[in-house]
Amino acid sequence: MPHYVAIIEDNGPDDVSLWLPDLPGCISGGDDVDEALEGAPEAIAFYAEELIEDGRQLPPPRTLDELKADPEFADAIRNHTAVLIEFPPRDDAQE
Repeated sequence: MPHYVAIIEDNGPDDVSLWLPDLPGCISGGDDVDEALEGAPEAIAFYAEELIEDGRQLPPPRTLDELKADPEFADAIRNHTAVLIEFPPRDDAQE
């Protein structure tokens, strides 16, 4: 299963956002980190649907080390929490 790196930004009370460097514009948010994480797979699914409608596919995810080496994202990774989001998510109920 591919795992996308996500950056979590805690912007204050009841304001947490999560964004994925490999998927520009793909974000999830919530009142807390758990809410933002919970919505991430759905955000990726919607993002993928839009790409498919345009005849494109999700780009392959880069590793955390690859993103750390990218000057565009190095500071964000250094200054915020980075997590891995599995997509498509594993459905434990079917195992």
